[in-house]
Amino acid sequence: MEDPRLKLNENGRGAFYILDGNDQIAEMDIGISAGKLTAYHTEVTAKAEGKGLAKILLNSMVAYARKNGLKVIALCPFVLAQFRRHPLEYDDVWYKPVI
Repeated sequence: MEDPRLKLNENGRGAFYILDGNDQIAEMDIGISAGKLTAYHTEVTAKAEGKGLAKILLNSMVAYARKNGLKVIALCPFVLAQFRRHPLEYDDVWYKPVI
C-alpha cells in the first residue's frame, strides 16, 4: 500500500487517493476554490475496510489544508463526524460559517 496522493484538475477538483499496487483502494473527493477546500465524499473499497485508510486520507487532507492556508468545508459525513468528535484538533482548518 502506498502513501496518499493528490490529483487535481485545472478547476481545483480532484481527490486524495491510496493505491495498493495498481488498485485504488481509498479516495476522498475534494474541491479547492477561494481559499477553501471542500471535502465531498470519502470511500474505501470493501477489501480495504477496517485498516484506517479513511483516517489516513483525512490526515493527508488536513495537512494539505494547513500547509496551504485553506479552510475545510466538511460536506463529507466522515470528515464532518471527525471534526465534530475532535473539534480542538481541527479547529484551525474547520470552516464554520456564522449563520
